[in-house]
Amino acid sequence: MTKTVETPNEATVPIVELRQVSRQFGKKSGVVERALTRVGLNKPPVTVQAVQGVDLTVRRGTVLGLVGESGCGKSTLGRMVAGILPVSQGEVRWNGRDIATMSADERRAGTLRTQMIFQNPFASLNPRLRVAEIVGEAPRVHGLIQGDEQHYVDAQLRRAGLDPALKWRYPHQFSGGQRQRIGIARALAVQPEVLVCDEAVAALDVSIQAQVINLFMELREQLGLTYLFISHDLGVVRHISDHVAIMYLGRIVEQAPVTEIFARPNHPYTQLLLEEMPRIDTQNRAFPMLKGELPSPLDPPDGCHFHPRCPHAFERCRVERPEVKFIAPGHRSACHLNDEK
Repeated sequence: MTKTVETPNEATVPIVELRQVSRQFGKKSGVVERALTRVGLNKPPVTVQAVQGVDLTVRRGTVLGLVGESGCGKSTLGRMVAGILPVSQGEVRWNGRDIATMSADERRAGTLRTQMIFQNPFASLNPRLRVAEIVGEAPRVHGLIQGDEQHYVDAQLRRAGLDPALKWRYPHQFSGGQRQRIGIARALAVQPEVLVCDEAVAALDVSIQAQVINLFMELREQLGLTYLFISHDLGVVRHISDHVAIMYLGRIVEQAPVTEIFARPNHPYTQLLLEEMPRIDTQNRAFPMLKGELPSPLDPPDGCHFHPRCPHAFERCRVERPEVKFIAPGHRSACHLNDEK
């Protein structure tokens, strides 16, 4: 009797899933340094805990907004999702499969299907290449172009809202918004399924930001794209996202659908972030301050990382790390206050 092998259902299996993913950065020690460290004549190398034990799920066709202060590990997490950085611990799964178990060809195909849009459009494009070369190089190398290469490049530029007649110019001949569109065209040229947008509109003027955000939403409808949208701007995240994850000092502290996050924030850090959002109606508003600065990842606080800045912190917060738990359907939070209720 032949055994039937079941394949994962795309509707139920996340397109991208992170399981207890961590990433550390540290200086590699030489033989002499390691020997001196063992005998106590040298300090151990400093290690930066950029991302710690993150569980994250991105469903096909959705937009997950990742929010947090500068230095919290958002970009590092995005680069691991995009395959630019390897993980130190944990699993990154693509369509239910751990990429560490994939062959080199499968891993290369997965990397192509996940592309990244970088924050700085002035630095993310090669100044020595013309736009036609920037957009056409990767699909040509990977054999994705069938037929006329320039016709293919023209189609990607039109899709990103650029005139193909400009393709023989260099990046310095474009404005910031146009350069970001070139970066989008470059990413789309390899036919990705997931786009990791790392502060993709932060360096643009407000009016240009709106144009690029609308372009992202149009591309999502046209191509069925999935986004990991990294931003510190809660207004932008609220407009474009289906789900939101709040990150603080390398950890995810809250995750929920976008309407739930903005209507019923649970974690004190999320509550303070939302209170500090700019708004027109300021009557009877207390304006609570998010006190202090983000602690150094070189020496993160014990227990809950947020407790030095939290107005509700108590003794347990200083010694015990809170677990991420479901507090409502689809709504997870990591706060000891949920256990006290």
